[in-house]
Amino acid sequence: MPGTTLRVEKIADTADKLCQRIHERFPDSGLYGISVELVSQGEKARAEAPMIGRPIYSVRVAVVLLIVAILALTVTLLLTAVESTDGLRDINLVDLLTALEASTNQVVLIGLAIFFLVSMETRVKRSRALRAIHDLRSLAHVIDMHQLTKDPGYYRGTFKNTDASPERTLTLAEIMRYLDYCAELLSITSKFAALYAQEINDRVVLAAVSEVEALVAGLSQKIWQKLDIAEKIR
Repeated sequence: MPGTTLRVEKIADTADKLCQRIHERFPDSGLYGISVELVSQGEKARAEAPMIGRPIYSVRVAVVLLIVAILALTVTLLLTAVESTDGLRDINLVDLLTALEASTNQVVLIGLAIFFLVSMETRVKRSRALRAIHDLRSLAHVIDMHQLTKDPGYYRGTFKNTDASPERTLTLAEIMRYLDYCAELLSITSKFAALYAQEINDRVVLAAVSEVEALVAGLSQKIWQKLDIAEKIR
């Protein structure tokens, strides 16, 4: 339902608009470059996220053919084994138990093979989703790096620079806007990650998305603490 699902087009448009806003205020900043990368991730999500939710018919056909081949081979081996015996008259109890054990092992192996093949489509989708989520997780860490040196405490008036202090050219108002942009970039990053979990019901993907959301929440908390300090200074 449109009202209960994330729409990749809307999130991608929001990322693009944010990129434009950052360019208008900080055109030469590294943050603008990160926003461009986030827009690129949005285009990737626009193309790949819906595909993850669709059936991969090539994989399904291959799986069906392989399962049929396994079952056909199993039936052939059973018929061959029956034909090679002279009936059950000459089979003693030990031979019978040995044959049953071997048959049980074969059934288990065949079952595992079929399960592996049936889950192949899910594993292909999972791999695609996890690669995209990994990129978004890395992007969140890069966004955090850009806000590390934006310390509003510098503007209290009692702050003393050292030789290793970063160059500070932004006003307090610009610092606040910069930090706000960082928080927005992090929020959009987590929404792009959530798109992949929305398209596939897989616990591994859901866990990866939850990790990104927890990471973003923690990083955003640091930003909001800085903004709170800036508000008190202003």
